[in-house]
Amino acid sequence: MSKLKGLLLTEGLHGMLSQVEGLAKALDLDYFHEKIELNNPWNLLPTLITPAKKFVFKNKINKDFDVIISCGRKSVIPSIVLKKNSKKKVVNIHIQNPKVSLQNFDFVIVPDHDNINGPNVLISKGAIHYLTIDEINKAKDYLSKKIEKEKDVVTLILGGPTKYYNYSNENIIQIFSKINKQILEKNLQLIVVPSNRTPEKIIQFAKEYFSKNNLIVDTVDKNAYLSSLALAKYIIVTCDSSSMISEAALTGKPIYVAMFPATRNDKRFQKFRNLLENMNIIKKLENELDTWSYEKLDETNRIAKQIKEKLS
Repeated sequence: MSKLKGLLLTEGLHGMLSQVEGLAKALDLDYFHEKIELNNPWNLLPTLITPAKKFVFKNKINKDFDVIISCGRKSVIPSIVLKKNSKKKVVNIHIQNPKVSLQNFDFVIVPDHDNINGPNVLISKGAIHYLTIDEINKAKDYLSKKIEKEKDVVTLILGGPTKYYNYSNENIIQIFSKINKQILEKNLQLIVVPSNRTPEKIIQFAKEYFSKNNLIVDTVDKNAYLSSLALAKYIIVTCDSSSMISEAALTGKPIYVAMFPATRNDKRFQKFRNLLENMNIIKKLENELDTWSYEKLDETNRIAKQIKEKLS
């Protein structure tokens, strides 16, 4: 039996791609991705006042599809229009709060901290994503020749500045200092992995700050990211990325969240971290690294299973 065909709609950002691709894989779809571009003035206006019409977006999609998985503000109207205008029954799934009537979608997937409910709403305990535990384990050897194998590994996953968190020199130094103290006290091997949002100056500063014996990955490299998760005894993730914290939680390993002072109300992010803290998945990075265990967080497959059951 041939697979159902999936159309993935996003703005092209890594975090969005990770979520739609992860769900498409878990649903076993034969999928393709379309980066959505909105016409003026709709690219600047709130979704709620944007008409559900073809002229809103530039994309011409001629391929066949059975399922639409969308994520992000710009993908909301295209998902509604493409479902409405299809000549066959199409299931559309939106990830994140669409900020329009939820009845425009067959399923809406939102994190617990968004406080959204409805008969077609599926709640995740963190971000769904594209990583699998098999992928992580298979990538383990990718960095192993570049580190001191007799040492336990602490992996630092860096996000980047957002409107909520400031990557000032002072804040970065405080985090690096805490980590360096643990490296020296516990004789650890550090692996630093950047993301798409990590400023080049932060990567260069990490190279200068930590000793030459530590490994600073200086490009965005998925295999390095996966390998660092597989090799780590401890994982540290900066607080600005709920998606990377969720991805790390797939490993079942101790996760420490490196905190930055909030520059505006970050209540939603606090609620997410409080949930994972109560689930014994994360702790705030302070001055000590310990080990503990928890049930691996695999929300992508759990949500996919719910969708399959409802569709059947």
